[in-house]
Amino acid sequence: MPTKISVLVFLTATIIFTSAAFAGPNMREGKWEITTKVEMQGMHMSMPATKHTTCLTRGDMVPQKPEKNQDCKMTDTKVNGDTVTWKMHCKMDKTVIDSDGEVTYKKDKFDGVVHMTMTDPDSEKMEMTSNMSGRRIGDCN
Repeated sequence: MPTKISVLVFLTATIIFTSAAFAGPNMREGKWEITTKVEMQGMHMSMPATKHTTCLTRGDMVPQKPEKNQDCKMTDTKVNGDTVTWKMHCKMDKTVIDSDGEVTYKKDKFDGVVHMTMTDPDSEKMEMTSNMSGRRIGDCN
């Protein structure tokens, strides 16, 4: 009898753990307002924070969107608990931008960071860090 109870406890724990692992981040789909503060290596003055809105869904949890006229590809996206990480490679004319980012969702909010390296054969390599915060402001239209 104790063996059956042990097996039942083990199976129950396995099911609960597996369900939690595949549940994804604690994130509500919808329209999100994202505030981004960019810091550039070697710049002595601070750039002002910018805000934009976008729809985030369980199928698209990465809040970083390519600019117009950029050829971008997500090269790696992972979900670990409430944290989503990604890598993106973009080309715009001769300029190449490689970035890796991470956001941690907390239901209706998130905090995150994106590290970018911009390479252009006609200028010096530039490195930037964007600190992001987001908040859900409603449903997507």
